[in-house]
Amino acid sequence: MKADFVIPLNGLPTGKSVFSWCADKEFFGSFDNSDILDADIHVDCDLEKSGNYMGIDLKIRGTVTVPCDRCLEDLEIPVDELRKFSVKFGNEPSTVQETEEGERETVYFSSEEPALDLRQIVYDYTCLAVPMQRVHKEGGCNPAAIAHLSSESDEVKTKEIPQDNPFAALKDLLGQKKGQ
Repeated sequence: MKADFVIPLNGLPTGKSVFSWCADKEFFGSFDNSDILDADIHVDCDLEKSGNYMGIDLKIRGTVTVPCDRCLEDLEIPVDELRKFSVKFGNEPSTVQETEEGERETVYFSSEEPALDLRQIVYDYTCLAVPMQRVHKEGGCNPAAIAHLSSESDEVKTKEIPQDNPFAALKDLLGQKKGQ
């Protein structure tokens, strides 16, 4: 199934409508995202239309693959998000108070649009669901990468600091503190 994430407005009936899409590596690649290496995301969209009001509930579930911050190996992260927002047509107001209705964020679309394109919204909410710190569980990182990182930090600790370096005195203070 080709995911287009577009809801046509012409002929959209009043009441509840349901849409489903999938987002994969190709979808995230179209945004030039270098962080998400692969994805298997399922998006369910429940849309409630009543007059000029449209409420959308997006359920975003699946996994994304990102590089581990520690060892740079692939790390699969589960995603399970429910985002609710209201759609308004026209220009976005200048004050923040007008952009939220209770528990729903308000998203503005141009009134000339023949359809709602939710690609950017799905992309943004999925990226927000990925934690900032992305590391394997304890012991899950590539042992060779961890050994390499440990050996580099040991080399830095044991390097001799030339005596004409202004930080040489600090090395002596560090040595005294260890000996105490």
